[in-house]
Amino acid sequence: MLPRVRFLPELFSNNRAWAAAMAREQPDFFQRLAGQQAPPYLWIGCSDSRVPANQIVGLLPGEMFVHRNVANVVVHADLNCLSVIQFAVEVLRVSHVIVCGHYGCGGVRAALRDERHGLVDNWLRHVQDVRERHRSALDAQASEAERLARLCELNVIEQVLNVSQTTVIRDAWSRGQSLVVHGWIYAIENGLLRDLDIAIPAEAEIGPAYAKAVASCVSRAAGAR
Repeated sequence: MLPRVRFLPELFSNNRAWAAAMAREQPDFFQRLAGQQAPPYLWIGCSDSRVPANQIVGLLPGEMFVHRNVANVVVHADLNCLSVIQFAVEVLRVSHVIVCGHYGCGGVRAALRDERHGLVDNWLRHVQDVRERHRSALDAQASEAERLARLCELNVIEQVLNVSQTTVIRDAWSRGQSLVVHGWIYAIENGLLRDLDIAIPAEAEIGPAYAKAVASCVSRAAGAR
């Protein structure tokens, strides 16, 4: 008999129903899951509750290693994120690192508008740096909605650059480890992913891949997804 749950009993009920359904569909699922963790992918995404990493790419628990924060930012001084990347690359030996943002991101919108929300403003300063770096391209957009969409895309591209420049990724490439860093974006309104045309498989390709992706983004027709 399970103990009575005082708070949030509906979530425990959902959990039991989910576990039972998984056990019916795949009787050895939890036994296999407990045995090892060997995901081929690391996902670096936004904390937004509407962007569940495993679900939107149709993967089960154990098939993707995940790190999430507000506005999917990768900062070279963030030991939390760097530790996740190092564990994923050096211990789990993932083959792909995916940075995925999403259109309509509240953090990116706050950075675009210079909104003040408290402590998080310090974190979003990194997104504002992206905004300033691409100010002329953003100002050329016809509406705030289009500027927001472009900044969401450019923020992903910048974070792919940041991931690729970490010592963890560069060391992996230098020892011949097969590893590709990707930049994607997700549209909440239709559930579809978009490849932002940046996939970096080696240190020598960082500069060209970044320049190509930025050029593609800033030249995209206004409002195009």
